[in-house]
Amino acid sequence: MNKKPADAVIHELFNNDDPQIVWAKATDIIRRMSPGYDFTLIDAVYADVLRLFRGEYPGYSPIRTLYHDLPHTLEVLLCGVRLMHGVHVSGDRLSDEEITQIVIAIMMHDVGYAQRKEEERGTGAQYTQTHVQRGIEFMQQYFREHKLPATIPVALTGMILGTEHNRPFAQICFSDERSRMLGCIVATADITGQMADRIYLEKLLFLYLEFKEAHFGSYQSTFDLLCQTNRFYETIRAKLDGVLGGIYKKLEYHFRDTMGVSNNYYLESIEKNMAYLAKVVAHDEAELYTLLKRHGVAEMSRLLVQPE
Repeated sequence: MNKKPADAVIHELFNNDDPQIVWAKATDIIRRMSPGYDFTLIDAVYADVLRLFRGEYPGYSPIRTLYHDLPHTLEVLLCGVRLMHGVHVSGDRLSDEEITQIVIAIMMHDVGYAQRKEEERGTGAQYTQTHVQRGIEFMQQYFREHKLPATIPVALTGMILGTEHNRPFAQICFSDERSRMLGCIVATADITGQMADRIYLEKLLFLYLEFKEAHFGSYQSTFDLLCQTNRFYETIRAKLDGVLGGIYKKLEYHFRDTMGVSNNYYLESIEKNMAYLAKVVAHDEAELYTLLKRHGVAEMSRLLVQPE
C-alpha cells in the first residue's frame, strides 16, 4: 500500500494563488496526457485572461469582484485539468482539440465580470445574472479579433453555459454526447474547484457582498447565506451525481496516477468545509468572524459590509 501524502502536500493541492505556479502544474499534467501537445493557443489565451483580470487588456478595467477573482479562476482551471487527466487515464482518452476546448472554456468562464472602461461603476458583481452570457460574447469577439478557428467558439459556448448554476444543464444544446461530456468536465470543475478551496467558507462572506450588489437571492445577511449553504451543497451534490454524470469520481484516477493513492482530495476537502460550516452556523451569529479567520478574509468583509 502506498504511503499517504503528508498534510502539507495535500494542502498544496489547493494553494492556487500564483498564476505561474498554477500554469506550470497545469501544463505538466497536460504533457502527461499528450507529450507533444502544442501550447501556442492556450498559452496566449492564458496570458490575455491574466491581463484582463489585472486591467491590462485594451478597453477593460481590472476585474474587481471579490469572490469571482483571479484565484477562483485558477483553482477551477487546475481542478479542471486534473479532472480531464483523470478521465483520460481512466481510459476515455481526450484529443488535443478537446484538451484545448476544456482549458479555454474554464479560463473564460467568468470573464463576463470584466467591465469595459465606460462601464466603471460598482465592482462588476452587478453582472451576476448576466456574466455567463457576457463571457460568451467576450470569447466570441476574442476569437474573431485574433482570427482563430471559428469552430472552437461553437464548442465553447455550451461548456461556458454549463457553469451558469441556475440554468438546467440538461437543457443546454450540445452538438453530441461527447461534447456534453466535455461540458460536464467544465461544469464539475467549476463546482468542485471552488468548494474545495481551503478558504471557501471565508470567501462566502465575499460572495454575499457580490449577491447584495447584484440584488440577487433573498439572503438577509452573511450569516443567512452561510446557513443556506448546506442546502445548496445538497442540491449541487445531486447535480454532480445526476445530470453531470458523477464525472467528479474520475479525480481518483488522477491522484492514483500522480500520487499513488486512490483518494478524491477535492471531495474530501469539500466535505471538511461542509462539516466545519455546520459548526459555524451552530454558533451565535456574533461569533462568525472569530470562526472564519483564514487569510484575513473575514476582517476585510466586515469592513466592507454595510449595515443591514
